[in-house]
Amino acid sequence: MTLSAAPVPLGRSVSVRVPATSANLGPGFDTLGLALSLYDELTVTVREEPGATVQVNGVGAGEVPTDASNLVVSAIRHAFGSYGFELPGLDLIAHNSIPHGRGLGSSGAAIVSGIMAARGLLDGIVSIDARALLAIATEIEGHPDNVAPALFGGLTIAWTTPEGPQHKKLMVHRGVSPLVCVPQSTMSTELARSLYPMSVPHEDAIFNVSRSALLIAALIQSPELLLAATEDKLHQSYRAAAMPETDALIAELRSHGLPAVVSGAGPSILLLCSDPAQRLDAAAVVAAHDGSPWQSLMLAVDVKGATVIPHPVGALAQPTALT
Repeated sequence: MTLSAAPVPLGRSVSVRVPATSANLGPGFDTLGLALSLYDELTVTVREEPGATVQVNGVGAGEVPTDASNLVVSAIRHAFGSYGFELPGLDLIAHNSIPHGRGLGSSGAAIVSGIMAARGLLDGIVSIDARALLAIATEIEGHPDNVAPALFGGLTIAWTTPEGPQHKKLMVHRGVSPLVCVPQSTMSTELARSLYPMSVPHEDAIFNVSRSALLIAALIQSPELLLAATEDKLHQSYRAAAMPETDALIAELRSHGLPAVVSGAGPSILLLCSDPAQRLDAAAVVAAHDGSPWQSLMLAVDVKGATVIPHPVGALAQPTALT
């Protein structure tokens, strides 16, 4: 495809806000995801000079690329290219809070930040609907389980069809109280995936089908079932040796009746507590745990997903969320 210059006015600016996510949620491997109230924020402005520069504040400052190779810039370029346009000159300012390499969807958030920024910059030029955003994000990420909740918020079920990736958003029971435990160490998603077997026992597959179905019911209607609903035999045990501290803390938490799982590829831990009191109990167990320190984050379920605020000259704009 031959790309043309995008007719985006110089000085057009948008701000984007994207939540952290936790994928899998125990038994829902590569299918279930949850948006959490921890956010990366981004402002993008079109400039005359070609290329892109990125100012990173917070998580990743001094570590991630600040030129056109930055993942957010790459996502914007991909989105523009999907509609036949070249990447315009851009100034980006990122304020990051989502930990990198901890299983909280930081790469998915960067991708969603970029395509949401592209959506805002191209407003009035092309229309990028929710289905197209999910398709573009999945093309870049490779799978939709993190980008779906980042885009749409809440609890998402994601799957793929010949027509492209699909999703269903569900609202979580108001009693569900997430606790995220973040270690100092990181984990490569590629390494975590390399530890999975090519096949699993038939009985383990049946076990996870039942628990995944139960987990949906527990999250939207019956939080008291979350301990049983977060059991898993498909993926967590296979990579336990690569993150022994995570495995040990999960075992301790679950021995106390607390619904703890690996968050995404790890090594962070997600607890889907049935109420705020149980979450306080879980935080106390983590604080008393022997070994390396863990940062406990008491978060809410984000229900909006990614939002974009366009800043047209001389006008005020309101955040736009995807529904």
